[in-house]
Amino acid sequence: MLYGCFASRKSRPLPVGRTDKPIARRNRFGYAWHIFGGQRMTSILSGMHDVKARRASGTLKAALLGIATLIGLAATAPALATIDPAHQFITNGDFELTTNGIGQLNYNTNAVGWTNANEAGGAPGYNFIFSGATATSTGANGDSGNVTLWGPGSGVNNGFVASPTGGNFIGADGAYQVARISQQISGLIVGQSYSLTFNWAGAQQKNFDGATTESWKFGLTDEGLSSQTAILNDASHGFTGWQTQTYNFVASKASDTLYFLAAGTPSGQPPFSLLDSVSLTGAFVSAAPEASTWEMLILGFGIVGFSLRKRRRSAVAALQIA
Repeated sequence: MLYGCFASRKSRPLPVGRTDKPIARRNRFGYAWHIFGGQRMTSILSGMHDVKARRASGTLKAALLGIATLIGLAATAPALATIDPAHQFITNGDFELTTNGIGQLNYNTNAVGWTNANEAGGAPGYNFIFSGATATSTGANGDSGNVTLWGPGSGVNNGFVASPTGGNFIGADGAYQVARISQQISGLIVGQSYSLTFNWAGAQQKNFDGATTESWKFGLTDEGLSSQTAILNDASHGFTGWQTQTYNFVASKASDTLYFLAAGTPSGQPPFSLLDSVSLTGAFVSAAPEASTWEMLILGFGIVGFSLRKRRRSAVAALQIA
């Protein structure tokens, strides 16, 4: 009976005007979700599109700004160079850097950064690298055997001492196989003043007798500048003591060749001119970035900017299709 009651109740039609409230509530909720939730999702997607577009646009603008900055820097590259007012132009002015220690230039050793050339050609020239500690004792070996200077180490108390800066120095015969030592100088500024300084002295080769004279001729080949130190008179077996020479000049060329040439008398009583601590100082312009470097940087940023722009267009097109 109960079954029939429930069955008949379930099968009875609803009164006119009555609705199934649970179903209606579900329908109203679904409709509200459709209206408000759909609009919300559309708004979110639209916002995401705007954010992506703004990001792409901002990145592209930053890249273009970077390119413009690099172009401006490239145009003003010369202005980026700095001037060193007291630049040192000489390499190995103290002759400490050698290819094979002490010895005869162009025979068994060389001074790094310097060129040695016999004025008459042929033989290497009678220029040596000595050590201040052994110049008057063991000396330096050359093509004619060992060469030593008169001094305490060779039994003569003539006051010989190493150069003021110590270490190695050049000893050159000014009357036999005279050879020029030189170094290429670059980076000079035309119209600027420069100062050349060096230490020098006069001595005599051991086992020879008689008074001698010593000096140095020096200058800049391309500038056409030449000068000479004072001529020192040296007693037999003597030593003149170290002198400091200063020479100032105004550059007329950006690069030149600095040279030194020993001069002495008489021939056969080897007058040796000694040289050390060569220095050339003055204004120097530091190198600005090469034009090719700027070009590569600009090209690289241009490629990045183009790629970002292409990616942005693709993203916008995809969103429009969606």
